[in-house]
Amino acid sequence: MSESLPTGLSANLFELPLGVIAHAASEAIVVVDQQQRIVALNPAAQRMFLCSPASVLGQPLACLIPAPARATHEAHVREFQDSGTIERPMRTRRPITGLRSDGQEFPADATISRIELAIDGELRPFFVALLRDLSQEQALHDEVEALGKRFRTVLDLSPVAMWITDGDHVAFANRAAFELFGVRPGDHLVGRSVFTLLRPESHAALREQMVTAVAGAAPPVVAGSIARFDGASREVEIAAAGLPDHGRSVMQMVITDVTQRQQLVREQTRHREALRRLSASVVEAREEERRRIARELHDELGQRLTALKMELSSLASAKGPRSDETRIANMLEMIDDTVASVRRIAADLRPMMLDDLGLNAAIEWLARDAARRLDMEITVRLSEEDPPVTQGAAIALYRMVQEALTNVARHARATEVNIEMRQEGGELVLTVRDNGVGFPADLQHNEGRYGLLGIRERAYMLGGRLEVDNPPGGGGRLTVRLPLQAAGSVGGGEEPTRTPR
Repeated sequence: MSESLPTGLSANLFELPLGVIAHAASEAIVVVDQQQRIVALNPAAQRMFLCSPASVLGQPLACLIPAPARATHEAHVREFQDSGTIERPMRTRRPITGLRSDGQEFPADATISRIELAIDGELRPFFVALLRDLSQEQALHDEVEALGKRFRTVLDLSPVAMWITDGDHVAFANRAAFELFGVRPGDHLVGRSVFTLLRPESHAALREQMVTAVAGAAPPVVAGSIARFDGASREVEIAAAGLPDHGRSVMQMVITDVTQRQQLVREQTRHREALRRLSASVVEAREEERRRIARELHDELGQRLTALKMELSSLASAKGPRSDETRIANMLEMIDDTVASVRRIAADLRPMMLDDLGLNAAIEWLARDAARRLDMEITVRLSEEDPPVTQGAAIALYRMVQEALTNVARHARATEVNIEMRQEGGELVLTVRDNGVGFPADLQHNEGRYGLLGIRERAYMLGGRLEVDNPPGGGGRLTVRLPLQAAGSVGGGEEPTRTPR
């Protein structure tokens, strides 16, 4: 730079009105000569670099650049000088770095231009750099980036699956979303269309929800299902909210896995339906029991008592020789049959044998009576001692065996039945198996017809469960599992008791 150049903006470099414009410009303007010496800078540049004209005029441009970046910057400026172009940005991928007089570094955006000015009657090339301090923008960018990281961290810590969509594509997904779809974070989710992640039956409702969310309204929750990457299906509810992003269709979606909840709802519905059918079955069974008792009282007790009355009347009015012993023997037989009928009817109403002899003896008596009446062979395998259950549980087990045998007699067309009761893994297991036709495929919808509703509900009230299947080899098998409430041994090593046909 020549000594004739004035301090600040040289009138030789910037003639009016350009000098006035440069002086008032908010962008920093630095002018260097062909040797990259600073020959002029405007007030904005002085404020940017915290320097006075006297301290930098005539100095290499490198004094405004941090030492590690000087070589690269000088090479960049020299390349521009040799290129012959008029103007180009001084950066390609990221901002350049400036150096203030106090040693503080700052990011800046710069553009360099070539001009020719007449100096002392000679045209000389100069290079004008326009710089913009990006410190505030960088600070704002860093703050936004930090907020974004905190936001992503909060989303990742959420146990509920969430993602942010740009249009219909996933731009961000939290850890819970990856877990919901069965993939590792970063795999096969971001960048995909949400419609490829949801089953087709959910698409129409989701599209309507997205349109409503973008419009700024509160869309309804969408119920649908997703297809996990392992092939499994999960039922979900999707809530969406539009995010402001200069007119772009950006929204946040919360995907709640409601599979278990829906299963519970269906289970409750099934139980309510089973309870309804059970109530109807109980009413029907009560009426049927009343009809059976009335029929037995009329057909058996009534007829026997009537015949006994006629025999007594005949014996009282008889005259002349007669065989009293034979007639008395007949009456005694009628009385024995009547007493037996009364006992059987009473046992059906209330198994008194449970109170007198215990559960095992009551089940064996029930099996012998059923074998005699139904003309089938019933095998009973029980423990030597009664299982450690309450009286209520003993009555329930007795009724289960009774109902199971009734079911076999009505539907199974079996000739053999095996009854077993054992302890297994802290449970009391009752099994009734027959060699009949087995249970039908639509048994779940016809449990009341096959007498299983009562058995299932009795087991459920005792904290147990009923299992029904058709085992290999044919026939049907009914298994009741009840948790044991007290310690005890329920063995099964003895020889089974057989009731003949």
